[in-house]
Amino acid sequence: MPDLSVELFGVKFKNPVWVASGTFGYGVEALELYDLSKLGAVVTKGISLKPRQGNAPERIAETPCGMLNSIGLQNPGVEEFLKKIYPQIKEIDTHFIANVFGEEEEEYLEVCLALEDAEKIVAYELNVSCPNVKKGGMLFGHDPEVLRRLIERIKARVKKPVLVKLSPNTGDIKTFARVCIDAGADGLVLINTLLGMKIDIKSQRPELSTLMGGLSGPAILPIAVRMVWEVFSQFGSSIPIIGVGGIYDTDSALQHILAGASCIQVGTANFFDPYAPLKIIDGIAQYMEERSLDAFTSLIGKAHQMVVRV
Repeated sequence: MPDLSVELFGVKFKNPVWVASGTFGYGVEALELYDLSKLGAVVTKGISLKPRQGNAPERIAETPCGMLNSIGLQNPGVEEFLKKIYPQIKEIDTHFIANVFGEEEEEYLEVCLALEDAEKIVAYELNVSCPNVKKGGMLFGHDPEVLRRLIERIKARVKKPVLVKLSPNTGDIKTFARVCIDAGADGLVLINTLLGMKIDIKSQRPELSTLMGGLSGPAILPIAVRMVWEVFSQFGSSIPIIGVGGIYDTDSALQHILAGASCIQVGTANFFDPYAPLKIIDGIAQYMEERSLDAFTSLIGKAHQMVVRV
C-alpha cells in the first residue's frame, strides 16, 4: 500500500482526508456509520464561547450542484462541548481539530484557551469567514488588520497550531493569506462558502430567513481549486494549505491536492454520500498505485510542475 500519511505543523495525519466543519457534527453522530479512525482528521462543528441557537428557519436551500446554508453556527458552547461531547471522542483513533468562532476577539481566545488541555484536539481552525452570522464571521476575514491582530493575539497565548479558514468573498485571497503568514498562522484552510441567494418564485420571497447564505457543494469546486492554486503559486510550501470546497469524489480531491493542498476536507458531500471520505481515501491510494507512487506528499502541488511557462 502507498504511504498516504502527511505531517503538518508537527502533527502526523494517517491520510490527507478530513471531514469539514459543519457537515459532520462533532464526529460522534457518524459512529454508527463507520470507523472514524479511518479518517485523517475530523474538524468539529463550530464551537463558540456561549451556546448559540443559530438563525431562524428556513436555514437550508438546495441549489443546482450544491446548497445554501444559513444555520448561524448553532452549538452548545465550549463548556457543554467539553462536558458532554469531548468524552465521547477521546477514544476515537484519529485527530480532531476544533473549529472556533467568536463574535469578538476575546471570545475566540477564550474558546481556544478552554480547549488547551483537551489532548484530543490537536489544532484550532479559526472561522473568520462565515457569511451567515450577524456578528463576527466575515468581519474578521474581510479586514486585514483585524485578522492580523486576532491571529497574533491567539498565537501568543496558545500552544496548539492555529489554522485560519479564509473567505472567498474578498477581493484577493492572496492578500489575506499573506496577512495570516505574517501573523504566524500554522496553516490556511481554503475556502469557506461563497455568499449566495435563492428566491422561491411561487411565493416570490427569498427562501432563507437571512435572505443570503453560504453556497457550498460541487458547484464551487473550480473557484476553490483556483484559490488553492493562486495561494500555492505565491507562497509555495511556506505554509500548509488545506483544500475545501466542492470536494465530493477522488477526482475533485486530487484537483485540490495537485493545485497545492497538503490535505483536503470533505464537506457538503457528507450530506448526500456519508461514505464519500472513505471512497476518496481508497481512490487516492488507487491513483497512487496506478502510477507507482510510494508517498502521497509527492502529489502536493504537482500540477505546478507540469505547466509550461511561456
